[in-house]
Amino acid sequence: MIIPLDSITQFLADLMLPFMRISGLFAAMIGLSAKSIPPVVRGLLGIILAFMIMPLIPPVPVAELVSAKTFLLCIQQLLIGIAIGFISMMVLNTFVLAGQIVAMQTGLGFASIVDPVNGINVPAVGQFYLILATLLFWSLDGHLAMIQMIVISFDAFPIGEAFLTAENMKDIAHWASWMFVSAVTLSLAPIVSLLIVNLAFGVMTKASPQLNIFSIGFSISQIMGLIIIWITLGNFTSHFELQWGKAQEFMCELLVICPSP
Repeated sequence: MIIPLDSITQFLADLMLPFMRISGLFAAMIGLSAKSIPPVVRGLLGIILAFMIMPLIPPVPVAELVSAKTFLLCIQQLLIGIAIGFISMMVLNTFVLAGQIVAMQTGLGFASIVDPVNGINVPAVGQFYLILATLLFWSLDGHLAMIQMIVISFDAFPIGEAFLTAENMKDIAHWASWMFVSAVTLSLAPIVSLLIVNLAFGVMTKASPQLNIFSIGFSISQIMGLIIIWITLGNFTSHFELQWGKAQEFMCELLVICPSP
């Protein structure tokens, strides 16, 4: 049995280019982008998904597998996958940033642990919010939604025919700016509550100057911070569902599969 070289080249191109886009998604999306996930696991998942996607997309127009044009196509596919995964990562970072704001306001920022996603030290409250958001992402089948988005992207941006425009890049950058607005909105209730506590400390200091407020104020702020976090934890799921819904809507608009509002 003789297999023509052109058939082998076409098969490798049909596998490699979708794999590059999927690898970009896995390198940036929630959960799989964590440094605790071995690259071998991400690579195997990408190859399996690429084999499943191959029959759904038309043959890739590649004349030579080892060429500058193919290299540029690989870079394009990688950037498309990273752009889609970046949108989901901004949802996760919204809650990490909100946890850091709450930790700094409550005096709990001194307790820091290593973030497995970014590999840096973050306040324990931010890490707690990150774990909750990641668990909600998996429980709401967010990983299946991301796989569906990457499959649909092959229709929106066919390999070798379409790429992200400057307007798309601008929209993604603007979407990232909403992370700060959403983080402040999520942490607004703890901030206002602790502001009231600090005002009460100020009144106590004015009414009783001999009271050493510095010896008890720090511990009371921490206790009140933990209580406020516990009370406002019930709104965490609704905030995540709202942010994740906005992210899915934006990905739909980016891939032109639903009308813009």
